Amino acid sequence: MSAAPLVGYSSSGSEDEAGAGAGAGPGAGGCGRAQSPLPSQRLPVPDSVLHMFLDTEEEPVDDPEKHGGRVRTFPHERGNWATHVYVPYETREEFLDLLDVLLPHAQTYVPRLVQMEAFHLSLSQSVVLRHHWILPFVQALKDRMASFQRFFFTANRVKIYTNQEKTRTFIGLEVTSGHNQFLDLVSEVDRVMEEFDLTTFYQAPSFHISLAWCVDDAHLQLEGQCLQELQNIVDEFEDSEMVLRAHAEQVRCKSGNKFFSMPLM
Repeated sequence: MSAAPLVGYSSSGSEDEAGAGAGAGPGAGGCGRAQSPLPSQRLPVPDSVLHMFLDTEEEPVDDPEKHGGRVRTFPHERGNWATHVYVPYETREEFLDLLDVLLPHAQTYVPRLVQMEAFHLSLSQSVVLRHHWILPFVQALKDRMASFQRFFFTANRVKIYTNQEKTRTFIGLEVTSGHNQFLDLVSEVDRVMEEFDLTTFYQAPSFHISLAWCVDDAHLQLEGQCLQELQNIVDEFEDSEMVLRAHAEQVRCKSGNKFFSMPLM
């Protein structure tokens, strides 16, 4: 959430002002010689005070070690919220069973691959929203999604993806039925993005569920023979057509650490 504004602390020379305000006029009864003011003496400021506010004024440092080696695609700034619109994918036991076969096989080619913590199908790129834009943005999404019907889709084609910066690689399952319905959703999300002067989605999107990821560009190791073997595992998995058929029931928006759900009709 947005950081609290910093409180400014300044040295205003209060000791000098207090000395000046004491006056150098005559003593009691108006007689006597005026005394010269004593020289101002400043006490040394303890180190603990000098360093008290350093933490609040430093810029945040991106530490990839805290999030699996991932590197931000845009710098963190106070008041900026990374925002993403997507369709959540609810896993079933059979899906996880398939993943338990796929991932170890892929790791024989790229051992650093790790399973995704949650599964979804993106409807937007990751964009930056100012904090005061979040609620109007979400309301605009809700208005656009209000008339959309729920639909079934299938994602059963194994495909290798990298992000635009080539800093991360993903193994995904591409949508093979339901593509047009996803395009319709993206069209409405893009209209909201344009209203807020934000980046729209890709021109020819490949809708997919990311299964696993790793740092850096590993597509050369994963494509070719590995990709074919992974596809064979999917095709030969028992009832794979039904296992990988799902129901799109809602659109979700994640902004910072906040989630907003928009149920489809």
